[in-house]
Amino acid sequence: MPASIKNKVLSATLAASVLTVTLTAATPTRLPAAEPPRTISPQDRALLEDLERRSILYFWNESDPSTGLVLDRASAQGGRAKGPSGNIASLAATGFGLTAICIGAEHGWIPRDQANTRVRTTLEFLASKATQEHGWFFHWMDVSTGERKWDSEMSSVDTSFLLAGVLTAAQYFSNDPEIPKLAKQIYDRVDFAWMLNGDPLLLSHGWVRGKGFLKYKWDAYSELPLLYLLAIGSSTHPISPDSWYAWQRPLYSYGPYHFISGGPLFTHQYSEAWVDFRNRRDRGFVDFFQNSVNATRANDLYCLNLAHLFPLSFGPDIWGITASDSTKGYKVYGEIKQFEAVDGTVAPCAAGGSLMFTPDISIPALRAMRDHFEDHVYRKYGFVDAFNPAQKWFDTDVIGIDVGITLLSAENLLTANVWRWFMTNPAVPHAMDLVGFSEPPSAKVVSSTKQRHRRSHPAPPPARASAPATGTLSPAPAGQHGTGPASAHRAAHYQSRATPSPDGGP
Repeated sequence: MPASIKNKVLSATLAASVLTVTLTAATPTRLPAAEPPRTISPQDRALLEDLERRSILYFWNESDPSTGLVLDRASAQGGRAKGPSGNIASLAATGFGLTAICIGAEHGWIPRDQANTRVRTTLEFLASKATQEHGWFFHWMDVSTGERKWDSEMSSVDTSFLLAGVLTAAQYFSNDPEIPKLAKQIYDRVDFAWMLNGDPLLLSHGWVRGKGFLKYKWDAYSELPLLYLLAIGSSTHPISPDSWYAWQRPLYSYGPYHFISGGPLFTHQYSEAWVDFRNRRDRGFVDFFQNSVNATRANDLYCLNLAHLFPLSFGPDIWGITASDSTKGYKVYGEIKQFEAVDGTVAPCAAGGSLMFTPDISIPALRAMRDHFEDHVYRKYGFVDAFNPAQKWFDTDVIGIDVGITLLSAENLLTANVWRWFMTNPAVPHAMDLVGFSEPPSAKVVSSTKQRHRRSHPAPPPARASAPATGTLSPAPAGQHGTGPASAHRAAHYQSRATPSPDGGP
């Protein structure tokens, strides 16, 4: 290995473990308490299973049976969304949808033969009919034809979410004579080395025909872990295991919670919907599962500390901000300073997507939203994408990836099925071995965290309680590329103002 590359890898490894930051931390308003047993009550299980069934209905109804592609968004009451998104399929939503079909078949909510047929049809379309470049697919497509839409790129990270669904389905339907073969064909065709665009370690965000590669690299913590593990574990077009340590790991603090971050809460959820990081650490000594627990609890605490500013939105149980719809279109909300200023918009998928991390605060949040706002927020496909009670606005749409992350997180909490199915594929466990992750623990119940803040008996927040966590990034080990979460690309297509609900209703 050339000395220049070795130096980059060394810098990346050091950055992973000793990154220097300056912080603006909030003082917690709750004291740490012992972690409650991870036991799901019959009432909570009924809530989550009802939410799962509604979520699966979205992926079954709002996809094209001839292509298997899943709509990016739809009406919360069912049917196409109004406006330019009506016939737009999302590549990532299709990955969630393939996994959703496995969950539905496992629970008996979808007849297994119908589920098998839908999955096979989807994989046949992806393998032989959908447009691809070196195995990479369009971010957005026409749901019925697969035609490119919104001038979208061949997206690296969205292809990774699709692959996760493809590989999950391959394991769940392993007895089908065609599905595993098609899944292998789709995965093996992806040229991960090509997506490096000449960089020895860092993958590009994507490629556009006639224009070339996007200028952004996946060079800082975000929704990228799954992409890098699939790339490192590929049997046909692998990249160096050193790539895992080439991206920045900025450290943030909020109250008692310390976590690597760089994006809204969904960046801590998407990869971990499939990759089982529980009780494992890489050579940078990072436990990514616990990191996501801490990021979730920081999000919860941040919302709690904003309750005096937005008393109709946040309170003793209700919390949750992430990239979501709003009255001003699709926005990226987070507890980290550089994101959209919080305006009281609540995204149920923030709590829903973290069910697998923090059931003790996520389940009460979802129950409180449903019980307090009833069918203003809880409809045919589960929760609407977002709502803002102070503005008397309740979204009329659901978004596929937000429905999907809630579904997969709930299933992992209840059964760990998605983790089990996906991790049976040899590629990602092999990649984790190459990267140097510690051995997986023996079978046992894994605690979601060792501490949490109390939410009973609210107290007035201290003066600086609403200050977001901020950090000073170290230089990117392989060059500064100004990367950002994929939600930034999505937001560019949702600039129109959302329509407020009449009289504060849906």
